[in-house]
Amino acid sequence: MHGYRDDLAYIHDEGFTDFARGAAHGLLQILRSHGIKGGRVLDLGCGSGRWARELNDAGYQVIGIDQSLAMVRLAREIAPRSKFTVGSLLRIKLQECDAVTSIGECLNYTFDQRNSAKALERLFLRVYSALRPGGIFVFDIAEPGRVPTGVERKWSEGPHWALLVSIEGDRQRRVLSRRIVTFRKTASAFRRGEEIHRLRLYWADDLVQSLRECGFRARKLAGYGRFPFPPGIRGVLAVKPNHFG
Repeated sequence: MHGYRDDLAYIHDEGFTDFARGAAHGLLQILRSHGIKGGRVLDLGCGSGRWARELNDAGYQVIGIDQSLAMVRLAREIAPRSKFTVGSLLRIKLQECDAVTSIGECLNYTFDQRNSAKALERLFLRVYSALRPGGIFVFDIAEPGRVPTGVERKWSEGPHWALLVSIEGDRQRRVLSRRIVTFRKTASAFRRGEEIHRLRLYWADDLVQSLRECGFRARKLAGYGRFPFPPGIRGVLAVKPNHFG
């Protein structure tokens, strides 16, 4: 299953990067407050590279990973000082680094159908191994509260595109589905496309416990610095202890 093909990747970068842009300042503060003022950052689910460019501008090296080839193509243009790879964040080899980030509920998506609580536990162990002592792992996650009451529909548009999203899910089963219909202007007309994105929802408390079992010191976040999360989203900060604990 693949998501964010060419038209949706373009539309997302044109109209839906507010979260990454808004979170950047607080995320940089989190990195610096833990003594990470440079070095290598792995960004899991890097999207079109907006956060990677912020990191580059702040003096960090970035390796971005995303399952969408279209997103990676955009990222290589937007953040040319970073390196990007197409692949599943649940399976790709992670290089040694000072920090790992995953911004925009990337850990919830089921583009890799192996996504599960057990798969995330294995990812957490791989992140722990990749991080240098004192390194951090920071991410946000969609919880069951992200599911709307009934079917929620949203319409958005820009100069050369339009988007209709229908959102529904099941809080008990902890699943969410977004049916996304895109319209992108071409030379003669609007081209229509459609994607369905499915998410598995997790409680942040459960993931904090899993991270602690992997050896991290972990806690929940209400936002990235002064940037608050929208309803149904929680953040997690995990720190790999240094040699002195």
